[in-house]
Amino acid sequence: MSQPGLREVEHETTVAAPAAAVYRLIAEVQNWPRIFPPTIYVDREEQGEGTERIHIWATANGEAKNWTSRRTLDPEQLRITFRQEVSAPPVAAMGGTWIIEPVSEGESRIRLLHDYRAVGDDPESLAWIDEAVDRNSRSELAALKENVEAAHAAEDLTFSFEDTIRVNGLAKDVFDFINEAQAWPERLPHVATVRFDEPSPGLQELEMDTRAKDGSTHTTKSYRVTFPHEKIAYKQVTLPALMTLHTGYWTFAEDETGVSASSQHTVTINTANIARILGADATVEDARKYVQGALSTNSRATLGHAKDYAEARA
Repeated sequence: MSQPGLREVEHETTVAAPAAAVYRLIAEVQNWPRIFPPTIYVDREEQGEGTERIHIWATANGEAKNWTSRRTLDPEQLRITFRQEVSAPPVAAMGGTWIIEPVSEGESRIRLLHDYRAVGDDPESLAWIDEAVDRNSRSELAALKENVEAAHAAEDLTFSFEDTIRVNGLAKDVFDFINEAQAWPERLPHVATVRFDEPSPGLQELEMDTRAKDGSTHTTKSYRVTFPHEKIAYKQVTLPALMTLHTGYWTFAEDETGVSASSQHTVTINTANIARILGADATVEDARKYVQGALSTNSRATLGHAKDYAEARA
């Protein structure tokens, strides 16, 4: 029996990927930057028996926003229920369920259910929410279909790697060096210019021109989420030709003798551009080596300068 003032709606799509694989992509929040284009980063803040509290950073109409949600996961039934902890007016409450149903071995149906109410059960507000939920659900499911199919197909093209150095100093100083990206043109030889904005504390927009070994410059834009003085996570939103995805994080782990500073990258290779960039005979393996080499070179250079900076202050 539905409560008065409570609206319940359902949207669905069919995807060319097995139900268990689709469930896993939605259940494991570290995948979200891959399958939801607006998502920058998701942090698991609490985890219990089949339940979790997640903090989501995402862009909406070009602006970065963040909120927390509680989720209940049921891997047997391939169901995930979610509820916003604090809703923004005119929404008084918002929740829903993802249901993944196998259609065949390689195909599944994704059903997205929402239930919500408006502040003061106001009819105009409810109509506004109806429209927003309908529009967002349609575009989210269309993007999800495309990105789940792409992510499932690109499992073999997606890989992660990490570079770590030891620093005889404090985690705070290494963190500060990476965090203060507006100062990189003075501090890092491979960075030509930076356009830096922090629309809200701990959420950053970073656009920069970096120099390659051959003297050419290329522009990249990323959104970053900072956790002083332990971690900075990012998602690159303008991508070089050989990548369809680039996310990563910097971590700073302090112990009695110093700091382990690391740079981690997760990348999906763009196979469409391999021949153009690396030549007709180049393979996916060649592209992986090339991309990892380029990203590691820049990361290790940045970590090396961060080490010098922190050790000079120690």
